[in-house]
Amino acid sequence: MNVDSDSDISISDYEETEAGLSRSKAKGKGKATEKRKKDKAKRKPKDVQAYTWEANFTRSWETVQEDEGGSLQGAVNDWVARGRRKRLLEPQNAIRRTIIRHAVLLIDLSSSMMDRDMRPTRFAVTLQYAREFVLEWFDQNPLGQMAVVGMRAGVGERVCDMSGNPQDVLKSISDRHRLEPTGDPSLQNSIEMARNSMNHLPTHSSREILIIFGSLTTCDPGNIHDTLDECVKNRIRISIVALAAEMKICRDLCDKTGGQFGVAMNEGHFKDLLFELVPPPAQRAMPRTSAGAGGGSTNLASDLMMMGFPMRLPDTSPPSLCVCHSELRSKGFLCPRCLAKICDVPTDCDICGLMIVSSPHLARSYHHLFPVKPYAAVASFDDVADPSSSPSCHACSRPFPKTVSQNIADGMSAIGRYRCPDCNTDFCSDCDVFVHDVIHCCPGCGK
Repeated sequence: MNVDSDSDISISDYEETEAGLSRSKAKGKGKATEKRKKDKAKRKPKDVQAYTWEANFTRSWETVQEDEGGSLQGAVNDWVARGRRKRLLEPQNAIRRTIIRHAVLLIDLSSSMMDRDMRPTRFAVTLQYAREFVLEWFDQNPLGQMAVVGMRAGVGERVCDMSGNPQDVLKSISDRHRLEPTGDPSLQNSIEMARNSMNHLPTHSSREILIIFGSLTTCDPGNIHDTLDECVKNRIRISIVALAAEMKICRDLCDKTGGQFGVAMNEGHFKDLLFELVPPPAQRAMPRTSAGAGGGSTNLASDLMMMGFPMRLPDTSPPSLCVCHSELRSKGFLCPRCLAKICDVPTDCDICGLMIVSSPHLARSYHHLFPVKPYAAVASFDDVADPSSSPSCHACSRPFPKTVSQNIADGMSAIGRYRCPDCNTDFCSDCDVFVHDVIHCCPGCGK
């Protein structure tokens, strides 16, 4: 009797002790989890911009902030202010630039481009930005020509030959099924293919290789540093936009050839890095040798070059064979030297080798050599001699505001006036952007 009672008491005490221990463990585990979350939040500050592969979810609509009145004009003003500050940082003096450009766009088509750190995939974002880049590149460089090479399965595949027609380049990179990523990339094979396609180009034109690289490895058959030395010898400029991380060989390729290198943190940064390659680069100093000193050596720094302005054939002209495609076509252009028929300009005549350009293309290329000076932001009405003499914008005739705006971003005018330093005429913010980004000519002084 006593034994049974003692055993019952011991069992109940044991069960209560075990239940208490389990409750204490559960509480301790919950506290440890909360402590780890707090420590993780302390280690990673919220104001630091993370890379794309470190972000979990992005609310893009939260990046646009409304002002007190519910308007989005403040966000637009910030975008304009960033453009003005970027324009002020550019060199104001005339720089010798190469307006005749030959570029080869190398696109990584390896399996790493299917990663989803950029929505929806790196491959989809790259094709979208590549199409926008081609349109902007040909708009700003009408005398340039571009080719496209893909990197996949350890080899370089020619996607599009060198062409001065942007529609040919866009058509070649529009077929997603043809460019399906697979295998590993090869920097050496792709750069060798691009270099061999530019060996015949003249010295007065720039030779550039633009690479969009998303892998962390490269499958090369030989020493890639030998290829780098050949690119330096042939004066080929290599620029790389990396989507994954920085690699030493990519940095060396850009630094030794005088190109640009950048690692994209997200989709917006990727587009900014790519579009920084649109303006023509500054021309590097080239050796100048005389025929008497070198015994028949040529002058590498060409000051004058021969061009031809073709005659355009109407659409109703009788069909004839073109020398570029050997096809019967009605419209086209005639070479002024040998009267050979070509389809598009600018290009080099396949018969006589003359560079054929159109006069509008040549005129549009000069805005890189003589850029429009940045307009100065008028701070207050005290800087305006007579507001009644210039009540509206000189370009669009839109009336200027008569009150001083508050909460103006750095670089913006509080009264909405931007003045040309040469003719001292005032323009609105929209015309300021339009003049410097589109027409590249001041409507007041014509400079």
